[in-house]
Amino acid sequence: MLQDELIAAFHKTQSFKWDPKGGFKLASGLLSPFYVDCRTLMAFPHARHLVAKKAWEVIKDLQIDCLGGLEIGAISIATSISDYAYSAAPRREWRTFFVRKQAKDHGLGRLVEGVVRTGDRALIVDDVLTSGGSVVKAIVAAREAGLEITDALVIVDRKEQDGRARVEQTGVKVMSLLTIDDLMKGGPIPL
Repeated sequence: MLQDELIAAFHKTQSFKWDPKGGFKLASGLLSPFYVDCRTLMAFPHARHLVAKKAWEVIKDLQIDCLGGLEIGAISIATSISDYAYSAAPRREWRTFFVRKQAKDHGLGRLVEGVVRTGDRALIVDDVLTSGGSVVKAIVAAREAGLEITDALVIVDRKEQDGRARVEQTGVKVMSLLTIDDLMKGGPIPL
């Protein structure tokens, strides 16, 4: 089963760690017993393929023109999914974009980079959903760039800090390939 393969990839690449005693400091400053490292996961071609294939199963029927999210994490995710969709049946030619953490202070000064057009239907992608802050930031910036956003896809929903609820307050439906519960069932070995 594809989900089991993706869970196994997290463990094989050491992209999921569990420390019930010490925990890990999150971007919010809070501690969590889980560390989910999708950047390491996405460094492996086999894992990128699994993410793209699983994402295709989830989103293939969405009516979108492009996909992207906040730099840096969303770039490899969006590119992998876009490449997979182009070779799948039925073929989709979904363009990619990314949202800078801040607009460039030179050139065109863009916050959203890529080929996006006003009115494009876009999917926001991200690696891990915790508080929802990065997904919401990407949604706001993409909407300001003229994109229509109704869906977001994350690789792992940590099910912490009400991230899903925070994103859904923007009117965006959240889908995840895995949850922290799925990763735990895969047999994490505590540190």
